[in-house]
Amino acid sequence: MLKKYFEPGALFSYRSYRNLLVSTILTVVAMSAFPIAVAVTVLDAGGSATVLGGIMAARVLSGVLLAPIGGVWADRLPRRTILIIADWIRAIAGSVMIFFDVTNISLWVMLAIVVVMGACDAFGGPAVGAIMPSILPDHLLPAGNVIRGIAMKGGTIAGPGIAGAIVVSLGTHATYVATCIFFLIGALLLLRVTENPRPESSQEKTTFISEVREGLRVVWYYKWIAAMIIMASLQLMMVVGVENVLLPVITKRDFGTAAVYATAAALFSLGGVISAIISIKSKTKSPGTVSVVVWGLFVFAPLVLAFPSSREVIFIAYFIAGFSVGPWEAFWNTQVQREVPADYQARVFSIDYMGSVGLMPLGMAIAGPLSDLLGERQLLIGVTVFHLAICAAVLFVPGVREMKTSRPPYSPTNSSMGEHKQA
Repeated sequence: MLKKYFEPGALFSYRSYRNLLVSTILTVVAMSAFPIAVAVTVLDAGGSATVLGGIMAARVLSGVLLAPIGGVWADRLPRRTILIIADWIRAIAGSVMIFFDVTNISLWVMLAIVVVMGACDAFGGPAVGAIMPSILPDHLLPAGNVIRGIAMKGGTIAGPGIAGAIVVSLGTHATYVATCIFFLIGALLLLRVTENPRPESSQEKTTFISEVREGLRVVWYYKWIAAMIIMASLQLMMVVGVENVLLPVITKRDFGTAAVYATAAALFSLGGVISAIISIKSKTKSPGTVSVVVWGLFVFAPLVLAFPSSREVIFIAYFIAGFSVGPWEAFWNTQVQREVPADYQARVFSIDYMGSVGLMPLGMAIAGPLSDLLGERQLLIGVTVFHLAICAAVLFVPGVREMKTSRPPYSPTNSSMGEHKQA
């Protein structure tokens, strides 16, 4: 039965896609295992929720600040090259942890390492999103994006599980070694990816800053893209940022083990995989509506942390919350790739990353102080209400429900004309 997927013209008949897929899995496994090891290291070294939040926020902040630069370079250079370099640097940065006593490590060393990891995210994220149309034909993009999304979710399931198992059995040093090996193998597989050359652009050469501004204009031109990025930015700051910090703190304090944190994260990803499969098989004319409504299920995560009665309840809640991300895997990347011209896609994906998680470091940094000020339970209930309110509001923006604009594809000419008419 699987043979048909490898027949000429089928999805897996494209060698570059196969190698990109396996490389993605290995990289995501390593990226998902690394934060588990970092969280355990910080807490074992006596760090508080505020310290952990600050270190976790540093990685995101680094990626956010460098995202526009990463997007421009991914539109200028071969995207495969960007991905290979990012994986090599991740491996080198992660290997530094092997040479330190994790129970007495300087927080400044950890801060420097996570900053480098965030920089790699800023370059690798836009490149991997924009490379897909150059290795697959248009009619295979939906399936290719979803399979890649499922592979990434599979990686995030395996990553925390692998990290938790290695931390418990062999210690955090072994976890850092494993992540470095995965990054290196992922980079080697990318050497077998052949990226079709992009056609020469007819536009005049512009400065680096001009290209960054052009990317911002593209996002604003597609109002549904801008609205969804703003929605995600607010929610990742006040909901996901708080949840990411309090999950390891609450579970380790109440249950005495890092395994609950790792298992909850893995079950969340498993729910996302199942949801993505269901989404791609379903036929809908309103992918935006489906994505936003289902995204509302994420509230189960902060709610269960507000009332952590048992580890089993936490596991069930995180599995259900994981369903919230499935439709995004199925619809978001494909719609952006189809709507936005190829010359601008990496910049749009970089702005997506920058905008979506731009305020997340602030949310992580203030999670500890806010929980001390308001109380953990009150804070978690408050972010739950906030999440649902933003989901409801974004559905009123034109184009969000269909993830599509009625305007012609972006170009500097029609962008200027549109602004002139609006003026």
